[in-house]
Amino acid sequence: MGNLTQFVPIILMFIVLYFLMIRPQMKRQKEHKAMIEAVTRGDEVITVGGVLGKITKVSDVYLSLEVQDGTELVIQKSAVTTLLPKGTIKSL
Repeated sequence: MGNLTQFVPIILMFIVLYFLMIRPQMKRQKEHKAMIEAVTRGDEVITVGGVLGKITKVSDVYLSLEVQDGTELVIQKSAVTTLLPKGTIKSL
């Protein structure tokens, strides 16, 4: 019985850690993956580096991002952090 009570604080710490850190992070990853799979041509996005652009081409792993008239970047889909409402870039 004495050995079991020694592990109670460790078990409680793990439970708190799971609900405060691990579970919310897993939820965010799931939402991000769903957002990346849903991007299509014409969507306006922000990348990890803070670059704003409009998607012009989508492939399995990469997408082309028009950052200025005639200037396109090829980036990994995973670099997209935020999907913007259409028309956001023109309003800036």
